[in-house]
Amino acid sequence: MTSIPAMGGPSLPQERRLVTAIPGPGSLERLDRKKAYVADGVGTMLPVFVVAAGGGIILDVDGNALIDLGSGIAVTTVGNSAPAVTRRVTDQVAAFTHTCFMITPYDGYVDVCEQLAELTPGDHAKKSALFNSGAEAVENAVKIARAATGKDAVVVFDHAYHGRTNLTMAMTAKNMPYKHGFGPFAGEVYRAPMSYPFRDGQSGEEAAARAIDVIDKQVGATNLACVVIEPIQGEGGFIVPAPGFLPAIAAWCASNDVVFVADEIQSGFCRTGDWFASDDEGVVPDLVTTAKGIAGGLPLAAVTGRADLMDAVHGGGLGGTYGGNPVACAAGLGAIEEMKEHDLAGRARAVGERMRSRLAALQAEHPVIGDVRGRGAMMAIELCTPGTTEPDAARAAAVSSYCHSQGVVTLTCGTWGNVFRFLPPLSISDELLDEAFDVVAEAFAATV
Repeated sequence: MTSIPAMGGPSLPQERRLVTAIPGPGSLERLDRKKAYVADGVGTMLPVFVVAAGGGIILDVDGNALIDLGSGIAVTTVGNSAPAVTRRVTDQVAAFTHTCFMITPYDGYVDVCEQLAELTPGDHAKKSALFNSGAEAVENAVKIARAATGKDAVVVFDHAYHGRTNLTMAMTAKNMPYKHGFGPFAGEVYRAPMSYPFRDGQSGEEAAARAIDVIDKQVGATNLACVVIEPIQGEGGFIVPAPGFLPAIAAWCASNDVVFVADEIQSGFCRTGDWFASDDEGVVPDLVTTAKGIAGGLPLAAVTGRADLMDAVHGGGLGGTYGGNPVACAAGLGAIEEMKEHDLAGRARAVGERMRSRLAALQAEHPVIGDVRGRGAMMAIELCTPGTTEPDAARAAAVSSYCHSQGVVTLTCGTWGNVFRFLPPLSISDELLDEAFDVVAEAFAATV
């Protein structure tokens, strides 16, 4: 088996190029090896094997250069192999790769926690604990809330996605493929209705009153440790709650000794045009969970929050062998450096305006697009039978398949599988972004 030389990072030519069908022969050969050695439960959406990536381009083993509108599901926000990430990781690997912070600590872990205290919403005293994945962060946020309040119940929302561990599967709404056949799940998890303007037509205040009524009746504040919510839902369909919804839920939590947890794993770190999606309405969570875009592609996650809450857990109650690994922490510091130096929150706003304009034009031309929504570089369209809210997952699959065949990486999501989510790396050029949406427009025209 042969492969082309890897040339990733910012030096990768920023142009879409198709030299074979997608997937090409080299990728197909490797898919046979995947079938032989990788569990079938590990799915692959676009079966091209990558040898390099950078800017807005992914290069496959056959020499095809694809435009990336997914960022590895909002992970490579700063771009693949961003200079500050590469530099810091290289230096750290040469120094040491692991000691376990719980055994012998190191500056990188504390440096990341200091940055999180500065960047997350609110000016109160904050502390953090570092982990490996978003699901691990969410699970530990629940542990912290339970320890701090002495209560057990957890409230999440319709369409939520929080992870694949036993507890976070219980917190996740969608059955297939995330929960099916994997029960029984952790108990004391309750679900409330989410604000979904396209479908419920309610104001934020109305939707919050509906959710609070369900919480009061089905759980009760005296039993409730925490409310966990994505300020903009991710896998559930990039659902942006109506204005006023999040502040009302946060205010109810504050009045009832309930910990308000913002799951910013997909929406955090400049993705929405603010450092965190909670910033848009000035919501200050008690705890914030982060991962994905935090470290430019390396596995790092965190729970950050009020110091008194974070310190409610007994010594040794938080941690993990690899949590806050020194190489991952170096990558996290590099990613934050890139975000600050290049004002990537501002870049996300510009990317969002460009995407929204293109998507609005598409909606005017194709009535199957029922809704255009999102914020910053976290945009989505929901496809429905024209004139209704009946989901059209088949059209979404067809459009996505066309985009893949033409060298554009697109992602679908949503409870009904009828939503396109667009998460380009913020290092993508305007020219590549425009070309990618030209292909998306072709896909809609070709799949009528």
